[in-house]
Amino acid sequence: MFLSVRTLELRKLLFETAFAPGQLEFADARLRLAGPLTARGMAELLASVNEIRVRGHLSGAIDYDCDRCLEAATFPIDGDFDLFYRPSKLEPEASEVAVGEDESEIGFFEGEGLELADVVREQILLWLPMQRLCQPACKGICPVCGQNRNQTECSCRPRVPDDRWAALRQIQ
Repeated sequence: MFLSVRTLELRKLLFETAFAPGQLEFADARLRLAGPLTARGMAELLASVNEIRVRGHLSGAIDYDCDRCLEAATFPIDGDFDLFYRPSKLEPEASEVAVGEDESEIGFFEGEGLELADVVREQILLWLPMQRLCQPACKGICPVCGQNRNQTECSCRPRVPDDRWAALRQIQ
């Protein structure tokens, strides 16, 4: 769904859209929709500051591979968002610009508007934890034999480091 500035100049735009698995593409191939993801809300043009405001609610789930054991896991998505977008031509052209507290949550768009799928994708990526685990106590994979330590306990011992490099560790 395209949120057009021309349409928003005339009226607020209500949306309720379901994104099917495979419909939203993420840069990380390990992220994928677990089922339909519902986005509902409203977009409006704030003419006084020339910004598009998009607010609404997302609900669904994301499948991903655990960062420790590489097993499939699911992260629930259920939350509200309230975002502001300015035309990119209003962005300062300086190479470095100080960003104030009130501007840290403003995005930019190019052209005649923005795509709702891009807004939803951005929100999902911001909500996901930096380290995605199947469970908080995930034991990961054994570095010696490669078994998933959550499923079986292995009797592997960690390899002893090569002492020939010990003298370099003493250098400060």
